[in-house]
Amino acid sequence: MLALARAGHLLTTAAFGLLILSLLGGPTFAVEGIIGSPTYRPEMVGRVGVVAAGRHFAAEAGMRMLARGGNAIDAGVAATFAAGVTEISHFGMGGEVPIILYLAGRREVVVINGQGTAPAAASADAFRGRRGIPPNGPSAGTVPAVVDALCIALAEFGTLPWYDFLTLYLRPEIEKMVAFPNGPHVYLPGGAIPAVGSIFRQTDLAGTLRALVEAERQSARRGRTAAIYAARDRFYRGDIGRRIARSVQEAGGLMTEADLAGYKGRVEPPTRATFKTRHGSFEVFKTGFWGQGPVLLQALAILQGFDLERMGHNSTEYVHTVTEALKLALADRDEFYGDPDFAKVPVIGLLAEPYAAERRKLIDPLAANNKARPGDPWKFQRASGATPPVRTASRPGAISNGPLPKPLDTTTIDVADAKGNLFSASPSSAWFSGGTFIAGDTGVPLGNRMQAFVLDEDHPNRLQGGKRPRTTLSPTVVLRDGKPFLALSSPGGDSQDQQSLQTILNIAVFAMRPQEAVEAPRFNSSHYRESFRNHQFFAGGLQLENRIAPGIVEALGRLGHKVGVIGPFMMDTGTALAGVDPTHGTLFGAADVRRQRFVVGW
Repeated sequence: MLALARAGHLLTTAAFGLLILSLLGGPTFAVEGIIGSPTYRPEMVGRVGVVAAGRHFAAEAGMRMLARGGNAIDAGVAATFAAGVTEISHFGMGGEVPIILYLAGRREVVVINGQGTAPAAASADAFRGRRGIPPNGPSAGTVPAVVDALCIALAEFGTLPWYDFLTLYLRPEIEKMVAFPNGPHVYLPGGAIPAVGSIFRQTDLAGTLRALVEAERQSARRGRTAAIYAARDRFYRGDIGRRIARSVQEAGGLMTEADLAGYKGRVEPPTRATFKTRHGSFEVFKTGFWGQGPVLLQALAILQGFDLERMGHNSTEYVHTVTEALKLALADRDEFYGDPDFAKVPVIGLLAEPYAAERRKLIDPLAANNKARPGDPWKFQRASGATPPVRTASRPGAISNGPLPKPLDTTTIDVADAKGNLFSASPSSAWFSGGTFIAGDTGVPLGNRMQAFVLDEDHPNRLQGGKRPRTTLSPTVVLRDGKPFLALSSPGGDSQDQQSLQTILNIAVFAMRPQEAVEAPRFNSSHYRESFRNHQFFAGGLQLENRIAPGIVEALGRLGHKVGVIGPFMMDTGTALAGVDPTHGTLFGAADVRRQRFVVGW
């Protein structure tokens, strides 16, 4: 690896030798980005592949697949499986994982709809009788989507066959474990928190994963794709699915064998928007309106009409303008987004340029607006015969002036390979908490995404059996001037797209290097109807890290924002990214110091 001494930029003797070898056609390598604006971590650079993830175990699992000759999809699938075992505070195998892929050979972006559905027996009336949707337990989760989504990714687009943080999260949860004893059986072996540095084994989950490998091997003669789907079918239609369903039914939950057997994810087209700056044309791809991803696209469309570079990075004018654009986009999310298989969603209108122009006019440069202001995208819906559903007045939820609650958890998997393939995923749900429901002897923790539904009868995100909740999970793929550029994602619940937007703007508008863009000071609006718990509306809230100058904080307060200041790198997020350097053809990665993200490259 080439090292440059900061004092005098002198080549070390060893590095000089390697440089000469590379010039003569010997071993080659990529130069790390360590010169320029200082960052707390060096930017990772590689030629074969880069994997950015939540923990080093997941990143290493992905890198091993690349070393075996796999592509970014193989690496992303392996890293996600590893995260389901090693990141129990963020994600479990019974959760969900929306995925966006850029397929270099086809020059195409696709979405794998990895969000599970509500059990068939679920209904708004059923949960009103239970005083709302529970945050945990046997009725809290949608049908597990992880195994299905990863099998689709691997079978259709992969190449290979199937194959002290802990203490921080466990200690506050011990008292909650009484209700569902399988949780402590798995997570508290011997009745105590595993010691830091000790080996933590999940033997039941290991048995389930081995069973999937066994199913694949038994079907190997049918070919790679069929064998992978055989593993999937054992989870959903075989003995594993039957054991999951039985454990849920015995605990009084709603999920049945039929729910599991009938579940199937799918490959679908992405939503997209183009954002142009003097540094290039950036085409951004997100999931459909069953996720919150189009919020980022709507915000970019609104911001396209402002000279953000002239405003200056994190200036008063910049923070105010970006925040107001996000507030408008999030208001539309709260009003119009939902599973398009069940709800009328004005997809064309929400992403239409004339609609963005109309929304842009609502931003007052001299004052924050702290009302919920969804627009009328139906006016711009060009589809023949498309009519808006009959709706009552918007209900933003109970208004809260209290602190924004901690978001539910998620992790990140982002991969780039030498051919230009990109993999971006947001694995989530089924993480460890005091109320985690473990499905019998399978070792599979079930999720808690049901609470993302609302019980309002005429809302597009109303709870219905077989429907997907409007998820906050939001992977991202970006092309630059038509070429593969970025895969990025972040935990953070409702704030995920706000954080991804700022990272993209840091690169596209202010020409920051990726690691610098990830580490830059952040802000976050809480002006939306929260996706979880009681769906409260936090009118006008704006949170800023204290590396943003105090004078700007005060100026934003004078504009009418309800400003709160937190410590440096304390935004509850953790962006990770991997991508392709369009100039040199090398690969790069960056990992947030927030949430201790990891990145490896080769």
